[in-house]
Amino acid sequence: MRTENVTIPMRDGVMGAHIAWPDKTPAGAIIAIMEIWGVNDTMRRHAQEFAEAGFICLVPDLFWRQEPGVELYDRNPDDVRKAFDLYYDFDYDLGVRDMEDTMAYLRKIAGGNGKVGSVGYCLGGKLCYMMCCRTDIDCAVAYYGTYIEHNIREAPSLHRPFMLHMAMKDRWVQAEVNDLLERRLSPNPLVTIHKYPEADHAFARHGGRTWREAEANEALAHSVDFFKKHL
Repeated sequence: MRTENVTIPMRDGVMGAHIAWPDKTPAGAIIAIMEIWGVNDTMRRHAQEFAEAGFICLVPDLFWRQEPGVELYDRNPDDVRKAFDLYYDFDYDLGVRDMEDTMAYLRKIAGGNGKVGSVGYCLGGKLCYMMCCRTDIDCAVAYYGTYIEHNIREAPSLHRPFMLHMAMKDRWVQAEVNDLLERRLSPNPLVTIHKYPEADHAFARHGGRTWREAEANEALAHSVDFFKKHL
């Protein structure tokens, strides 16, 4: 496995990204969409995990319009404040468009069958849901997607295989919201939901305050199997 930092041409600028390459290419490609903390050690670790499973994994700098190259951590109070400021200024519609440009870039460099999936965490989880509703992404996995319910009206348009990892003790996704998501999404045969009864938000964030190793490993195994099936 090797890693590098690259720049991706967008419709209205240039976005930075981190890529982890598997030992063998061509390979299926995955966009790993960050939480609110930027392209940090956690996201580089996720990229490594998927590269070790045999996929090209690209982590885009989602906040490139607001502050390119931002790298934040949940244990630093100043970082927490800054991350939430960036998050609430983030434009989801532009984010989906940026991910379409990222898909086009990955399809050019990956070779193989041209398939691209995505995996997202928190903010990135919601973007994965929106991409399955609006774009030609081949499949997507959402970890504890935050505020998916604000776009639940798009659920009838979900037309790509979608996996959702639900933390059942999530501070940011209330039990009633998880119930709503399951009720509205599970009838779709393209949707798979995995529940983690004792997990809090960000249970897969390596080194984070709420990281849970067993649940993180279980979710990663489900995600890798899902990508092997669809990519």
